[in-house]
Amino acid sequence: MQTKAVRLYGKNDMRLESFELPAIGPDEILAEIVTDSICMSSYKAAVQGGEHKRVPDNVAENPIIIGHEFCGKIVEVGENWKNQFAAGQKFSIQPAINYKGGPEAPGYSYAYCGGCATYVILPAEVMIQNCLLDYEGDAYFYGSLAEPMSCIVGAYHAFYHTNPSSPEHIMGIREGGNLILMAGAGPMGLGAVDYAVHCDRKPKRMVVTDIDDARLARAAEVLTVEDAKNNGVELIYVNTATLENPCEYLMGLTGGAGYDDVFIMAPVKPVVELGDQVLAHDGCMNFFAGPTDHAFSASVNFYNVHYSATHIIGTTGGSTADMIESLDMIKDGKLNPSVMITHVGGIDSAAEATLNLPNIKGGKKLIYTHVDMPLTAIADFKALGESDPFFKALDEIVSRNNGLWCAEAEQYLLANR
Repeated sequence: MQTKAVRLYGKNDMRLESFELPAIGPDEILAEIVTDSICMSSYKAAVQGGEHKRVPDNVAENPIIIGHEFCGKIVEVGENWKNQFAAGQKFSIQPAINYKGGPEAPGYSYAYCGGCATYVILPAEVMIQNCLLDYEGDAYFYGSLAEPMSCIVGAYHAFYHTNPSSPEHIMGIREGGNLILMAGAGPMGLGAVDYAVHCDRKPKRMVVTDIDDARLARAAEVLTVEDAKNNGVELIYVNTATLENPCEYLMGLTGGAGYDDVFIMAPVKPVVELGDQVLAHDGCMNFFAGPTDHAFSASVNFYNVHYSATHIIGTTGGSTADMIESLDMIKDGKLNPSVMITHVGGIDSAAEATLNLPNIKGGKKLIYTHVDMPLTAIADFKALGESDPFFKALDEIVSRNNGLWCAEAEQYLLANR
């Protein structure tokens, strides 16, 4: 089977290549990939090369296929899996397979398995670890976005609070409490807002901070204060750059009580320190944003750690159970991860987009692996449509969907590009 894939050879060395996949063995599955959304973790792997903990040291001689947020359908099933899987079956994948405790993962470690490809071979350990998940959605991109959503779900489950009558922790955010997302108007922040508003364990009040009016305006447009209110959550968007004393203002929103749960969505020292300052008694701060700087640090008030029982955690990735919860909530219409997507492109744009990800404004970048198309902002469809009927049609579709990418847009793109 011939495949086209973006392969990583070393630091900042990514190449779009066509090559032949070997025949699958009895423990493997041949799969077609349709969508792959680009993650900041892929950027980190691309710039670190073999120094990344999941990327093999010999990647220069044995390149890997990049991309781990992918969705597709099964083409051929090895003999040993025919009682569980079938050709034509749609799937999503949990890349954190943790096989025998090792760091290997699709999109980081395998020569024939990664999301930025037309066809791949799923190794046995993916199925052994129950990480090949059935997907029943009407659009492939939802299956891709279930993976980043699972990271958010896992983060919410990892928050904890103390129990005065027991040494055991109470897991999850404080139900009916105050929650704040610091630097939260980016793509993962939007997913975190969506989940908090529509999950079963909700905060009473959720504050989302950022320093960019445009990002905050878009967040408020796609995740409205009114919808949050209808779901029992007071949602407040705040530009902290406009405040003389951000700590005082944010504390004032809670009546001085502070925040039970604090999400840190950007690895920026002042953001971390402000998050620490607004923690309530027994407050939990999740450093969700993974830095590329191995020496990244910020000040923490240890007086409060001792006397106010504040605590800090960090989460990355989600479990298979988190992934299944994401897929179920998407299927049931409780989550709409399309709010995360701001750009769409073809496989020919993936390498450049990955390497320049921090410099491309907006949210998630969605790649269709069987399509050639420049990475294009959804907001630019209208202007491009003045001279290109393809983008004109796409603009009309997303305009009917509150400016969001959707199943109809995917179907049109796949049929016409």
